[in-house]
Amino acid sequence: MSLPAVPDLAGLPVEPARDPYHVYLDSLTSSESRRTMRGCLDRLARLLTGDEAATGAGQPWHLLRYEHTVRIRTMLTDQGWSAAYVNKHLVALRRVLKEAWRLGQSSAEDFARASDLAPVRQTRLPTGHHVPPEVVGAALSACDDSAAGVRDAALIAVLYSTGCRRAELGGLALADYDPGARSLRVRGKRDKERLVYLTTDAIGLVERWLAVRGSAPGALFSPISKAGRLRLRDGRPAGLTGQGIADILARRLGEAGAARRTAHDFRRTFIGELLDAGVDLATAQALVGHSSPATTARYDRRPERTRREAVDRLALIHI
Repeated sequence: MSLPAVPDLAGLPVEPARDPYHVYLDSLTSSESRRTMRGCLDRLARLLTGDEAATGAGQPWHLLRYEHTVRIRTMLTDQGWSAAYVNKHLVALRRVLKEAWRLGQSSAEDFARASDLAPVRQTRLPTGHHVPPEVVGAALSACDDSAAGVRDAALIAVLYSTGCRRAELGGLALADYDPGARSLRVRGKRDKERLVYLTTDAIGLVERWLAVRGSAPGALFSPISKAGRLRLRDGRPAGLTGQGIADILARRLGEAGAARRTAHDFRRTFIGELLDAGVDLATAQALVGHSSPATTARYDRRPERTRREAVDRLALIHI
């Protein structure tokens, strides 16, 4: 499928300092966001050029006009991707167009028209699985007394009692932990800060980990070498990556003989448990850092349970 009179995205090289691709990625505050949006822009470039080796760097994004971006939206939906995934690519497209305008490479009118794209609408149930307390207990039991085991137990406990995203967990610093208030200062999407709170059990496991980690400034949770030493960056404990956290969960759940669960499953469970316990939607939204209460409401298990109980009232007539 080709674009009508689309500019040649394989030409017109742009210096990195003036490249809206690099400028946009540099404006993002977290390494995970940069990795995610770089992937979106690179996929767009491959889709438009037909070159499987293409990236978004050096592409003439400033030449895209409304008729091109509308066609791009159609091409994305034709991939069979979810609405959320398509919209993430549209966000990346709008932002790189905005940086091209900021760099003086396109007019305000051309930018406004090209970026005037309606998001893709779709209603889907939240993905993922519930994490029962028994599974969490089994995973904690799989953590031994080694430095890595003590760290992993604390990490799992924090994940279960706060519902933090992987990137948020990896971005925590020791200075973000306040044992007196039983809180953690979390930096979420778009660098928004919020406070989350730990259960007393989680506090005990975090304190046990800190006795191993030490009091040096740096990341709260760090990679550990085979020799049991914390990995440092610039003389300070380095932070875990999102993939590192995923690997820890997979390993500990596997050792516990439990089915695979993701960090998002822990987040989904945290939200569901809050709402089941009668916590109001606004409070749940604030605790998990959602920008819209509608997003938090999608994780509400109560309507599902009500519908199931309604069906249970039906009785088959035996003949």
